[in-house]
Amino acid sequence: MSPATHQFLDSMAKRYIWWQTPAESLRHPDRIIAQVMNLGTLEDADQLETLLAPSALIAVLHHATPGWFRPRSWSYWHYRLGLIDSQQPVPSLPARMISA
Repeated sequence: MSPATHQFLDSMAKRYIWWQTPAESLRHPDRIIAQVMNLGTLEDADQLETLLAPSALIAVLHHATPGWFRPRSWSYWHYRLGLIDSQQPVPSLPARMISA
């Protein structure tokens, strides 16, 4: 991870992962990235795309756990990253499985 990416993720952890320290959050950068993708401002999202390769953002979508994304953000990033076009349905959000 480049110093600029590390600094950006540290600042995003402070803003979007309020329940733990930035140092704890930086151990799981995918969670920080998902929070920015889900809750971030347009400026934060643009900076994220500047610092990270599209493949890194796609990997976050593919490995997201239930609760990381709201439906609107989930749809938006699938379109923005070119994973689907306007004629295709958005993949289902990750869901929790409850066994009996």
